[in-house]
Amino acid sequence: MLSVHTSPLHQPGTGDAGGMNVYIVELAKRLAEINIEVEIFTRATTGAVPPTVELAPGVLVRHVDAGPYEGLAKEDLPAQLCAFTHGVVQTEASHGQGHYDLVHSHYWLSGQVGWLAAERWGVPLVHTMHTMAKVKNAALAEGDTSEPAARVIGETQIVGAADRLIANTAEEADELVRHYDADLARTAVVHPGVNLDRFCPAEGGRAAARARLGLPQHAVIPLFAGRIQPLKAPDILLRAVAVLLDEDPSLRERICVPVVGGPSGSGLAKPERLQKLAARLGVADVVRFQPPVCQEELADWYRAASVLVMPSYSESFGLVAIEAQACGTPVVAAAVGGLPVAVLDNRTGFLVPGHDPADYARLLRRFIDEPRLGEEFGAAAARHAQDFGWAGAAAATAEVYTAATQERRRRLRSPHG
Repeated sequence: MLSVHTSPLHQPGTGDAGGMNVYIVELAKRLAEINIEVEIFTRATTGAVPPTVELAPGVLVRHVDAGPYEGLAKEDLPAQLCAFTHGVVQTEASHGQGHYDLVHSHYWLSGQVGWLAAERWGVPLVHTMHTMAKVKNAALAEGDTSEPAARVIGETQIVGAADRLIANTAEEADELVRHYDADLARTAVVHPGVNLDRFCPAEGGRAAARARLGLPQHAVIPLFAGRIQPLKAPDILLRAVAVLLDEDPSLRERICVPVVGGPSGSGLAKPERLQKLAARLGVADVVRFQPPVCQEELADWYRAASVLVMPSYSESFGLVAIEAQACGTPVVAAAVGGLPVAVLDNRTGFLVPGHDPADYARLLRRFIDEPRLGEEFGAAAARHAQDFGWAGAAAATAEVYTAATQERRRRLRSPHG
């Protein structure tokens, strides 16, 4: 596996670490459990890390020196792909031909490396986009920067070169066909999973989780969890809360709005933008900014919340929505990308067309006025999340690997190549 720009060992929720990190870690572990050994190549971002780290039995992380350790933005990484590819190819050469059976690249930067490595080794290339430049550019948040033309070209090349593409949802598969002329026959839909052992309703329920986190027991708690950047739109939640407080000032005494995550991507340009917005909107006293937390503690934040709010402009799937639902928490989310698959509208939460804060405020008001709605949706959400275990995702991914391998062998045997 290739994950050039973000390490599976990094803390999700800050920098460039997010759902993709969780995806790679969990998928690799489950693949190893079904006897598919995985080596994950990622860029070394500090001299302190050893060249190899065993993430789990059968899963090895390899750190490749490519460019300076610190201070290299994702946008600067294309210039380091040559050095990264050299490190990958050199590792294979030290083992001897035939060491790797297949390359699975994640995100377009890794796809560029995977394209060359797979071709050199004569093995299949499987690629997962995670996000697509053309899709992101079509739904930019106000003030956000568009993805560069170089990325669009790179993604188009990978779509043409890959033996198989893995899409998170049927809609993402359609977008690959529509925007990048992908071959639907070589595009497989595999829903990401969720760690159902970690993300689950806890003993003692919401009250116990709130006690552990020091949150008020009887408060209304709409939660944002994720990277703080315009794409994820945490500002929409703050604006919605401002609408609620304007309509009902008494709510100020019993609402708490945690924002769990750190600045990321274009959000790094103005890391305190959200705090300043909260002050301008007059909601700073009810908003609680929390730096990124480990997965175990994140599960408690989900359990403690009345509702998770995901107003994103673009989401290839929305793992956070499934994680929260697995903990028994309903979700109010934008009806974009994979979120209509992750969230069952009017059953496990609400899907919002567009990004008008008033629409989010209206739906949050329903959870305030109808406490039973949260209980009903929460119970349905926990049941819905059971369909998204990582074991199923790993089994489906293994089938994609088998199909790609068999097709390549057939092509090699064919006299017409």
